[in-house]
Amino acid sequence: MQLSQYLMHQHTQKPEADEDVSSRGQRGIQSIEVGGRLLLALADRGRALALKELAAEAGMAPGKAHPYLVSFGKLGLVEQDAAGRYGLGPLAMQLGLISLQQYDPVRLAEPLLVDLAQATGHSAAIALWGNHGPTIVRIEEAPSAVHVRMRPGTVTSLRHTATGKAFAAFHERHKVREVMQAAAPAVSAEAAPDAALEAELAGVRASGVSVSVDGLLLGISAMSAPVFDQRGQMVLALTLIGPTPSFDADPHGALAQTLRAYAQLLSRRLGASSTQASA
Repeated sequence: MQLSQYLMHQHTQKPEADEDVSSRGQRGIQSIEVGGRLLLALADRGRALALKELAAEAGMAPGKAHPYLVSFGKLGLVEQDAAGRYGLGPLAMQLGLISLQQYDPVRLAEPLLVDLAQATGHSAAIALWGNHGPTIVRIEEAPSAVHVRMRPGTVTSLRHTATGKAFAAFHERHKVREVMQAAAPAVSAEAAPDAALEAELAGVRASGVSVSVDGLLLGISAMSAPVFDQRGQMVLALTLIGPTPSFDADPHGALAQTLRAYAQLLSRRLGASSTQASA
């Protein structure tokens, strides 16, 4: 059943329950608002839930929740895993990615991304903090014949990628811990990252860039720098990716200086002070 047909069916069957007039006089469809509580519960918990648990989170009986989940499943808003638990589906992921892409700092960064790729000869990317950690939302391919294949929506490792380590070093610590804990549930949420990682992150904070040489893919290296807003909080990362033989991975080298300059310029455009922009 198409969404329009489904809504028409609901409206025809229960008009008195489906139409809701808000305090501002705007009319809505109550059944969508009720079903939306299931999506909100999934987004809030951040993991797949069994029907009974999900229904309880949304404040409704499992028998009432199930028809909504069937329709959401047909639309791709939810999907079931092998154990029968419900999680957000591919359409929900696409909507989330589009929302990240429309975030104002991204629009401001896009022209600089093109310039950065042209200036360095490497592919350049923008990453934001998403529900599952650092997420690539924009990519500008290198002007050279060598291209590094990466697609928007890729979630990067906090421990093993330049983009991830930039967020691990500069992003809100409690959020970084939550994602690390989700990736390695056997490790206590209160446990500090290992000493080697902490030392590396201290170096990232000192130099202003993070580096990964042959990290996840042999022959491919990357470098990332944080971008801050007027509150001094990291809002995105600018990342360069290229073939290791031609990639200057020195955090104090010419490539790092160029990347930092672009990140600082964007930070100032977002309202960060000179001190914050060069943090």
